[in-house]
Amino acid sequence: MRCRAAVLTTGALAAALALTACSGSGSEPGRAELSVGSSYMPQPVSADMAAGFLTITNKGGAGDELTSVTSDVAGEVTMHSTVGGAMTQKSSFAIPAHGRLVFRSGGNHLMFERLKRAPKQGQTVTVKLTFSKSGPVTVEMPVKSATYNPSTGH
Repeated sequence: MRCRAAVLTTGALAAALALTACSGSGSEPGRAELSVGSSYMPQPVSADMAAGFLTITNKGGAGDELTSVTSDVAGEVTMHSTVGGAMTQKSSFAIPAHGRLVFRSGGNHLMFERLKRAPKQGQTVTVKLTFSKSGPVTVEMPVKSATYNPSTGH
Protein backbone atom coordinates (compact mmCIF):
# COMPACT_ATOMS: atom_id res chain seq x y z
CA MET A 1 0.00 0.00 0.00
CA ARG A 2 2.86 2.37 0.78
CA CYS A 3 4.37 1.83 -2.66
CA ARG A 4 1.03 2.63 -4.33
CA ALA A 5 0.66 5.86 -2.29
CA ALA A 6 4.18 6.90 -3.27
CA VAL A 7 3.42 6.27 -6.95
CA LEU A 8 0.18 8.31 -6.70
CA THR A 9 1.99 11.16 -4.94
CA THR A 10 4.78 11.14 -7.52
CA GLY A 11 2.18 11.10 -10.32
CA ALA A 12 0.30 14.04 -8.80
CA LEU A 13 3.55 15.98 -8.41
CA ALA A 14 4.52 15.30 -12.04
CA ALA A 15 1.10 16.44 -13.25
CA ALA A 16 1.34 19.65 -11.20
CA LEU A 17 4.81 20.38 -12.59
CA ALA A 18 3.58 19.75 -16.15
CA LEU A 19 0.71 22.20 -15.65
CA THR A 20 3.07 24.79 -14.20
CA ALA A 21 5.41 24.43 -17.18
CA CYS A 22 2.52 24.94 -19.61
CA SER A 23 1.44 28.15 -17.91
CA GLY A 24 4.94 29.48 -17.36
CA SER A 25 4.37 32.49 -19.61
CA GLY A 26 1.82 33.91 -17.19
CA SER A 27 -0.71 34.44 -19.97
CA GLU A 28 -4.12 32.89 -20.28
CA PRO A 29 -4.33 30.81 -23.47
CA GLY A 30 -7.73 32.16 -24.54
CA ARG A 31 -7.14 35.89 -23.95
CA ALA A 32 -5.21 38.71 -25.49
CA GLU A 33 -2.98 40.70 -23.09
CA LEU A 34 -2.47 44.06 -24.75
CA SER A 35 -0.11 46.87 -23.85
CA VAL A 36 0.76 50.05 -25.74
CA GLY A 37 4.17 51.67 -25.97
CA SER A 38 6.34 53.98 -28.08
CA SER A 39 3.42 56.31 -28.82
CA TYR A 40 4.02 59.77 -30.26
CA MET A 41 2.61 62.38 -32.60
CA PRO A 42 4.97 64.58 -34.59
CA GLN A 43 3.91 68.20 -34.20
CA PRO A 44 1.55 68.73 -37.14
CA VAL A 45 2.77 70.86 -40.03
CA SER A 46 -0.81 71.10 -41.36
CA ALA A 47 -3.61 72.98 -39.59
CA ASP A 48 -6.14 70.19 -40.06
CA MET A 49 -4.24 66.89 -40.08
CA ALA A 50 -1.63 65.01 -38.02
CA ALA A 51 -0.06 61.55 -37.91
CA GLY A 52 0.32 59.24 -34.92
CA PHE A 53 2.50 56.24 -34.20
CA LEU A 54 2.56 53.54 -31.51
CA THR A 55 3.20 49.84 -30.87
CA ILE A 56 0.60 47.43 -29.48
CA THR A 57 2.09 44.30 -27.93
CA ASN A 58 0.03 41.19 -27.25
CA LYS A 59 1.55 38.84 -24.66
CA GLY A 60 -1.62 36.73 -24.52
CA GLY A 61 -2.44 33.40 -26.08
CA ALA A 62 -5.23 34.75 -28.33
CA GLY A 63 -5.24 37.36 -31.05
CA ASP A 64 -7.32 40.51 -31.08
CA GLU A 65 -8.15 43.27 -33.52
CA LEU A 66 -7.84 47.06 -33.33
CA THR A 67 -11.20 48.23 -34.69
CA SER A 68 -11.21 51.99 -34.09
CA VAL A 69 -9.26 54.94 -32.72
CA THR A 70 -10.72 58.19 -31.39
CA SER A 71 -9.22 61.35 -29.92
CA ASP A 72 -10.59 64.55 -28.44
CA VAL A 73 -8.18 66.52 -30.64
CA ALA A 74 -9.60 65.31 -33.99
CA GLY A 75 -12.96 65.02 -35.68
CA GLU A 76 -11.89 61.60 -36.95
CA VAL A 77 -8.92 59.25 -36.57
CA THR A 78 -8.34 56.83 -39.43
CA MET A 79 -5.97 53.87 -39.65
CA HIS A 80 -3.76 53.31 -42.69
CA SER A 81 -1.35 50.71 -44.00
CA THR A 82 1.46 51.55 -46.40
CA VAL A 83 2.74 48.83 -48.72
CA GLY A 84 5.14 49.59 -51.55
CA GLY A 85 4.59 53.32 -51.08
CA ALA A 86 0.81 53.02 -51.49
CA MET A 87 -1.32 54.13 -48.53
CA THR A 88 -4.64 52.34 -47.90
CA GLN A 89 -7.23 53.18 -45.26
CA LYS A 90 -8.09 50.16 -43.10
CA SER A 91 -11.12 49.47 -40.91
CA SER A 92 -9.14 47.20 -38.56
CA PHE A 93 -5.74 45.69 -37.86
CA ALA A 94 -5.07 42.20 -36.46
CA ILE A 95 -2.84 41.80 -33.40
CA PRO A 96 -1.62 38.20 -33.31
CA ALA A 97 -1.21 36.15 -30.13
CA HIS A 98 2.31 36.70 -28.77
CA GLY A 99 2.83 39.37 -31.45
CA ARG A 100 2.89 43.09 -32.13
CA LEU A 101 1.15 45.67 -34.27
CA VAL A 102 3.50 48.52 -35.13
CA PHE A 103 2.45 51.95 -36.40
CA ARG A 104 5.57 53.81 -37.64
CA SER A 105 6.60 56.45 -40.14
CA GLY A 106 6.56 54.95 -43.64
CA GLY A 107 4.36 52.03 -42.55
CA ASN A 108 1.08 51.53 -40.71
CA HIS A 109 0.00 54.84 -39.16
CA LEU A 110 -2.86 56.80 -37.64
CA MET A 111 -4.22 59.95 -39.28
CA PHE A 112 -5.84 62.56 -37.05
CA GLU A 113 -8.18 64.42 -39.39
CA ARG A 114 -10.16 67.66 -38.92
CA LEU A 115 -8.02 68.78 -35.98
CA LYS A 116 -9.95 70.75 -33.35
CA ARG A 117 -6.73 72.33 -32.08
CA ALA A 118 -3.10 72.28 -33.19
CA PRO A 119 -1.11 70.03 -30.82
CA LYS A 120 2.26 71.56 -29.93
CA GLN A 121 5.53 69.89 -29.03
CA GLY A 122 5.60 69.07 -25.30
CA GLN A 123 1.83 68.57 -25.05
CA THR A 124 0.02 65.24 -24.95
CA VAL A 125 -2.95 64.01 -26.96
CA THR A 126 -5.45 61.54 -25.49
CA VAL A 127 -6.16 58.60 -27.78
CA LYS A 128 -8.71 55.82 -27.18
CA LEU A 129 -8.01 52.47 -28.86
CA THR A 130 -10.97 50.10 -29.26
CA PHE A 131 -10.48 46.36 -29.77
CA SER A 132 -12.88 43.63 -30.91
CA LYS A 133 -12.34 41.43 -27.82
CA SER A 134 -10.38 43.36 -25.19
CA GLY A 135 -11.62 46.47 -23.44
CA PRO A 136 -10.68 49.92 -24.72
CA VAL A 137 -7.24 51.33 -23.90
CA THR A 138 -6.60 55.05 -23.40
CA VAL A 139 -3.13 56.34 -24.25
CA GLU A 140 -1.54 59.71 -23.56
CA MET A 141 0.44 60.33 -26.77
CA PRO A 142 3.25 62.88 -26.40
CA VAL A 143 3.65 65.47 -29.15
CA LYS A 144 7.24 65.50 -30.41
CA SER A 145 9.05 67.80 -32.85
CA ALA A 146 7.85 67.62 -36.47
CA THR A 147 11.11 65.90 -37.44
CA TYR A 148 11.24 63.47 -34.47
CA ASN A 149 12.78 60.09 -35.28
CA PRO A 150 12.36 57.43 -32.56
CA SER A 151 15.52 55.57 -33.62
CA THR A 152 17.68 58.63 -32.89
CA GLY A 153 15.51 60.23 -30.21
CA HIS A 154 15.47 63.55 -32.14
